Amino acid sequence: MAEPLSSSGRSAGPAVDGPDDLVLPFSTDKSGIRGRLARMGGVVDTILSRHTYPDAVSEALGQALALTAMLGQPLQPGGRLGIQTRTDGPIRFLLADYEAPGRLRGYASFDADRIAAMGARPKQGDLIGSGHMAMTLERLGEEDRYQGIVALDGQSLSAAALTYFRQSEQLPSYVRLAVARQRVQGGDGWHWRAGGLLIQHPKADVEDNDDPPAPGDQENWQRARILAASVEDHELIDPTLPAERLLFRLFNEEDVRVYPGLKLDAKCRCSRERVQMFLTRFSEDDLAGLREPDGAISVTCEFCNTKYSF
Repeated sequence: MAEPLSSSGRSAGPAVDGPDDLVLPFSTDKSGIRGRLARMGGVVDTILSRHTYPDAVSEALGQALALTAMLGQPLQPGGRLGIQTRTDGPIRFLLADYEAPGRLRGYASFDADRIAAMGARPKQGDLIGSGHMAMTLERLGEEDRYQGIVALDGQSLSAAALTYFRQSEQLPSYVRLAVARQRVQGGDGWHWRAGGLLIQHPKADVEDNDDPPAPGDQENWQRARILAASVEDHELIDPTLPAERLLFRLFNEEDVRVYPGLKLDAKCRCSRERVQMFLTRFSEDDLAGLREPDGAISVTCEFCNTKYSF
């Protein structure tokens, strides 16, 4: 059930349990948009800290995780959504994987030497390069899965997501993603944080010229998009700024309403049993080639970096 936000930035309904690691759906009465706000602290820090990624890789993977969490939020339990890039850039591969309700994991493949040669603060589009981004959706109980593919040619992840929405969903959309390391007062060092804002208009024709939009729809969408674009990166990742207060700051003139938030968790699907089952697919000759000098076979999960020995 949706709850209107008051001038304090709080809803009249039950409070969301904590300011972090959640996706908060919302809508506006006046402009008729719907959206989701992602706020990630411990979840994204856990996923990124499991690997020794360069900062630029962590930032890209963190953005992919925030985007995946927002897109996966409506899925029923057991549903899955993955965002994957395969490109010729220094960041060769990104995979952010979501399983409802709220489980996230991800990893990246990269060329450290090429990234170092690009100097300080390279553009994300240059790091990703040319190739494609695939969004794969699986719903529990359905045999077929849906996959949308977007060509990449030096775009950022947010720009690629907008292309996907325009081509596949044909919905006018706005996406903002932010990732950075912060030192929390009283904390134990630097930690990764991520945030994201997604808004969409339910009518496709407000940005298309084939059919004239209904009176007011174009104006409402343009106004909502301007308000969304006023958000700053630091607001999306500020642990002291509650998600509901941020939404009120952005959309209070639009009569914003929030829905129950979805809590996120950094949880991998690997297990010793799954890895052991995977190894049974290999022949004895293949397994012999995998054995270490002491006769053991070791397998490391690419997502969570857990090592299994048999």
